[in-house]
Amino acid sequence: MVETVKTPWHLWAVGALSLLWNGFGAFDFVQTVARGEAYMREAGFGDEMIAYYNALPSWMYAPWVLGVWGAVIGSVLLLARRRWTVHAFGLSLLGAVVSLIYSKLINPPPLSAEMAMMAWMPFVIVAIALFLVWYAWAMAKRGVLR
Repeated sequence: MVETVKTPWHLWAVGALSLLWNGFGAFDFVQTVARGEAYMREAGFGDEMIAYYNALPSWMYAPWVLGVWGAVIGSVLLLARRRWTVHAFGLSLLGAVVSLIYSKLINPPPLSAEMAMMAWMPFVIVAIALFLVWYAWAMAKRGVLR
């Protein structure tokens, strides 16, 4: 006899909120890649921020892709209650951490009032990614994810 584990209500709340949060990240990624400077200007970026993002090395797209699309896939897998959720969110966390290390240690943006607005965002992104990995792991351990 196969025992089924009841899906807790909070899985749907975390899954929906994570899909909204990560969906915005995916929208931002697509718009930045497809429209570039025009999108950044519409988003309120000034010349200094645009120059910084345009100067990112091409290898930085790898952690960005992992971070964004790993998170979107993880959110969808969480809502589908699949075990691979943990792996997808893990890849997303890896991408977020590499991006954080780059932007804080390897090539920090110039200090300015405009750039200071975004100073904490990489930490927020990593914290949310870490929470999602932990949450997915906890749900997998409880047998909610299959």
